[in-house]
Amino acid sequence: MKKTIALWAALTAATLLVTGCTAERPPAAVAPPKTTAAPADPSAADPSAVDPSAGNKAPDAAGAPGAAAYRKWGLKPFAPPPAPPAVKPVVRKPGGPVPVISDIPTTEKIVFLTIDDGAEKDAEFVTMMKDLKVPFTMFLTDSAIRADYAYFAPLVAQGHGLANHTLTHPNLRTLSQEAQRKEICGQQTKLAQRYGTTPRLFRPPYGNWNEATRAAAGSCGVDALVLWRESMQIKNMQYQRGDKKLHPGDIILAHFRGPSELKGRTMTEMTATMLRRIQEQGFTVARLEDYV
Repeated sequence: MKKTIALWAALTAATLLVTGCTAERPPAAVAPPKTTAAPADPSAADPSAVDPSAGNKAPDAAGAPGAAAYRKWGLKPFAPPPAPPAVKPVVRKPGGPVPVISDIPTTEKIVFLTIDDGAEKDAEFVTMMKDLKVPFTMFLTDSAIRADYAYFAPLVAQGHGLANHTLTHPNLRTLSQEAQRKEICGQQTKLAQRYGTTPRLFRPPYGNWNEATRAAAGSCGVDALVLWRESMQIKNMQYQRGDKKLHPGDIILAHFRGPSELKGRTMTEMTATMLRRIQEQGFTVARLEDYV
C-alpha cells in the first residue's frame, strides 16, 4: 500500500513539472490582483461603459467621460483628440514680438474653444464641463469676475486654461502703450493671486490691438495674442471665411453669457449647441495650451 501511494505521488509531481503548473501557495503569499474583472453580465456594468450605438469606450485611466455623461447634456461623445505635437507650432522666440494667432497650424481635424469675459456665472456650466471634460480656455476680465472670483476656481481646478482679457475691457487701440501695459499686467497679477497661475495667453477686447499692444503684452510675460476664426452666437456660429466652415486648427470664440443675452437660452444650452455644430462638421476639441 505504501509503495502504491509513493508511486502515485511521484507520477503527480512529474505531471505538474511537465505542464508548468505549480502547487497553490497559502493566501498570505499571493499578491492581490492589480485589476478588477469586468462583470459577466454587461447590463450590470455602468451604462456609460457599453454603448455600441455611440461607438464610445468606457472611461479610461485619465478619466475620459462615457456616453452617459454626454447623454445627460443631449450630446454624443467626442472622438479623443490626437496627441499634442512634440514641438508646439506656435512659439514666441526669445526677444521676439508676441505672435498674433487666429488659428493653429495643423492638418488634424481639431478646433479650440475659448470663452471670454466672465459676466455669466452659471453653476450648471461648471457641472457640464466636469462631466464632459471638453477642454477650453477662459479669457477673463477682472471687472466681469470680481463680484464672484470663486465661481471660476473649480473650472481652473478641472484643468481648463486661464488667460488674460484685461482689467476693464477697454478698446486698447485708444490707449497709450503704458495704459495698455497697466491693463494687461494688472490682470496678470490679479489672476495669479486669485488662482495661483500666471496666464501665458492674452486676448485684446473686441479683437482690437496694435503694435503697442504687442509690446505691452510682451513686457507682461504673454506668449501669444489670441484672436479667433469663428464666434458662437445664440444658435449658430459666425464665420470669418466665405465658405462658412470650420478648418483644422480654428480657434472658436464664445462668451460667459446667460438668458438675458441669449434670448432666454442658458449658458449650457448655448455650449451644447456649439459642441453639436463642431461635431456636425467632423471635428473634435483639443487643448489650446498644448499647441501654444
